[in-house]
Amino acid sequence: MIARELDRLACAAQFLTRLPLPGPRAWNDELLARSARYFPLVGLLVGGLCAAVFLIARQVWPTGVLPAVLASAAGALVTGAFHEDGLADTADGLGGGQSPEQRLAIMKDSRLGTYGALALGLVLAAKVAAVGELAAGWAAAGAIVAAHALGRAAAVGAMRLLPYAADPAASKLKPVARDVRGYEVAIAVAIGLAPLVFLPAQVAVVGLLLGAIAALWPALAARRLIGGYTGDVLGAIEQAFETAFLLGVVAAAGLGLR
Repeated sequence: MIARELDRLACAAQFLTRLPLPGPRAWNDELLARSARYFPLVGLLVGGLCAAVFLIARQVWPTGVLPAVLASAAGALVTGAFHEDGLADTADGLGGGQSPEQRLAIMKDSRLGTYGALALGLVLAAKVAAVGELAAGWAAAGAIVAAHALGRAAAVGAMRLLPYAADPAASKLKPVARDVRGYEVAIAVAIGLAPLVFLPAQVAVVGLLLGAIAALWPALAARRLIGGYTGDVLGAIEQAFETAFLLGVVAAAGLGLR
């Protein structure tokens, strides 16, 4: 049983990151489906690396946004900008297409369009600005780690609640790999919530609320415009939650909430 869970975790890590980690003993669609419960655990790893970069950089540059820029760069490097790419493709497809088929075709196009460039630039700027407001400490580390973990938990929830929109035959995810079960979503959410212990309760609640509201926008837009989610839409949901969560944490802390 332990070996099976380790295989699922290894599958999740290989799917979501570029880290040179040992892979599962055998890869298959069922393994990928069952690994979704550990997507937030991979988020804890990625967020932990980003938080470490931020805290170390804060010792060298105590003021300014450079530590935040380096932390964001570390996250993109570790994941290969996996979720950022999904955000840009989703913005291009949902913003530029006139029909579900055309929107899906645009999302498959590797070229970056105006909507994608704007969405990517604004989201990165917002994340850097938010993290730049954090002072070095456990609360800052907890906010960064929680943003990554909960963003991936939101994506897992969308896989459960939304239908799949793209052509199954052309998808990298076979039908069984998109079959996320309710208890697996609960596991993912529980993992994502763990880093909130480092944040004041009211600050954590504000971050969660803003993150959830922001994640609903691409989820509902995709449901209306293309009939459900794709891998790119999951990336957009993750980025929306991550960004809004950080903005909410900074705003709540600035208001003196505890």
